[in-house]
Amino acid sequence: MLKLASIVIRVTDLPAQTRFWKEALDYIERDPAVDDWVVLKPREAETPCISLDAHHSERALPPRMHLDIYADDQTAEVQRLTGLGAREVHWDGRPADADYVIMEDPEGNRFCIVDRPDWAGWESSSSS
Repeated sequence: MLKLASIVIRVTDLPAQTRFWKEALDYIERDPAVDDWVVLKPREAETPCISLDAHHSERALPPRMHLDIYADDQTAEVQRLTGLGAREVHWDGRPADADYVIMEDPEGNRFCIVDRPDWAGWESSSSS
């Protein structure tokens, strides 16, 4: 049996990215950070951790992977994340009826905020 435990994001500025992702997801540090590594975990949920690895990595566009983050109020979350330093990414190929907004963190790591007002109920129903 396998279980997805952590998603690793390569970063340049570990302290700044730690602050961003802690605020963005309301995560906490699982253990004290070391020079080039920190694992952030959810406060209460049983969802994967985010690990930040302070090693330079070439940026590729489009990225091979990105995070989909569900939001019950997409507009409010996009505004909040923008206030934390994230940026909205405009893409000509995005369908007019898309339920997601493409964003990137302060270092350019991409993620989508997906409009899922029913997401809280989704988690409990998916585990049954």
